Amino acid sequence: VSRFGEKRHLNAESFKEQGNAFYVKKDYGEALHCYTKAIDVCPKNASYYGNRAATLMMLTRYREALEDSQQAVRLDDTFMKGHLREGKCHLLLGNAMAASRCFQKVLELEPDNSQAQQELKNAEAILEYERLAEVGFEKRDFRMVVYCMDRALESASACHRFRVLKAECLALLGRYSEAQSVASDILRMDSTNGDALYVRGLCLYYEDCIDKAVQFFMQALRMAPDHEKARIACRNAKALKAKKEEGNKAFKEGNYEEAYELYSEALTIDPNNIKTNAKLYCNRATVGSKLKKLEQAIEDCTKAISLDETYIKAYLRRAQCYMDTQMYEEAVRDYEKVYQTEKTKEHKQLLKNAQLELKKSKRKDYYKVLGVDKNATEEEIKKAYRKRALMHHPDRHSGASAEVQKEEEKKFKEVGEAFTVLSDPKKKSRYDSGHDLDDDGMNMGDFDANNIFKAFFGGPGGFSFEASGPGNFFFQFG
Repeated sequence: VSRFGEKRHLNAESFKEQGNAFYVKKDYGEALHCYTKAIDVCPKNASYYGNRAATLMMLTRYREALEDSQQAVRLDDTFMKGHLREGKCHLLLGNAMAASRCFQKVLELEPDNSQAQQELKNAEAILEYERLAEVGFEKRDFRMVVYCMDRALESASACHRFRVLKAECLALLGRYSEAQSVASDILRMDSTNGDALYVRGLCLYYEDCIDKAVQFFMQALRMAPDHEKARIACRNAKALKAKKEEGNKAFKEGNYEEAYELYSEALTIDPNNIKTNAKLYCNRATVGSKLKKLEQAIEDCTKAISLDETYIKAYLRRAQCYMDTQMYEEAVRDYEKVYQTEKTKEHKQLLKNAQLELKKSKRKDYYKVLGVDKNATEEEIKKAYRKRALMHHPDRHSGASAEVQKEEEKKFKEVGEAFTVLSDPKKKSRYDSGHDLDDDGMNMGDFDANNIFKAFFGGPGGFSFEASGPGNFFFQFG
């Protein structure tokens, strides 16, 4: 029996030596095969498990390597390399606490082991990054969490948990393609990973692909029935979709007040869903403008844009609200942004219209000068001129201070100017359309307000102001 045992040991040693040769040549597949044969022949030898663990680590099969390392130290508790490899596997898989225990065991066996000293520091650093990430997540400082996970992954490159947390925070930061990429890498290695399925769903949900997102959340819950985040996200996704659709239906049916309420309710469901909330704000702005809540509509568009700076529809809606409230400079700014992004004929025309209205708003408003509405009739314009011309006529203010006289003369001239333009259908039409701006206004340089006044009130000497006591005037026709 002893000869048979010796032969068996020699066979196992032969397999081990073959394995070592393949390992040196970096042919890890063959090395693994040889070490497995050695273990099959002699399953109680700690060093065979240790060698196979080292090979599995080179093949990045860390979970299997961890099992072999644990078996090696079970067989020989003083096997320093076994403890070191177990610690290294724990560390790579993100189990920093367990890794620390293994490295401390190595240092008990060999206090000056520099590798164990360094790896122990790495494990402690990972624990600190985990702590900081937890605080960061609670404070919604997702950039901080991504930073911590990147640092932790430098030592724990095979830790799916860290990768998933990083991917989740990338999704919460709106960096969806990066988050999708991280989650997809995990699913290639582990197709049943509930966390990675949840993150894939989260990215779709935040990109407003709600139906697809729900499928991933359901899949995550099938793989991990207790996945609380997936359950909440699934519930929110369904609620958000339903509420948004109710709002759209009410809007289409012309029930604007109801639509406004429904969009407001939808906005409270999930503050993290940036893209859907941007659309909801823009939808509510559309309803708000129908309800003549223009300031509120502008505010909602601004919120939509702050959530999604590329949201053209929100810029267009806000620009229209600015036009409706005569805030032309702001409208021009929004239309310029839209036209820079999408150079279409329609956007160019909208920008030109806003620029024209802005120019018009900066010239003299003749309607305002006469105190009439833009749709005033010819008769109303005449009546207004009569009233204002008499009010500001220089003769009426001959007893006033020089300053007042100058101001009234200026107003008298403006009234005459306004009447000249608005009482002439051709000039009025050019003024209304803004065409007068092309010829630098109406060329009123040599204009004489007195001539207009005389013509209106019936020729030379047809009219004079008489004093009838201090500050009282009446006019008479000659």
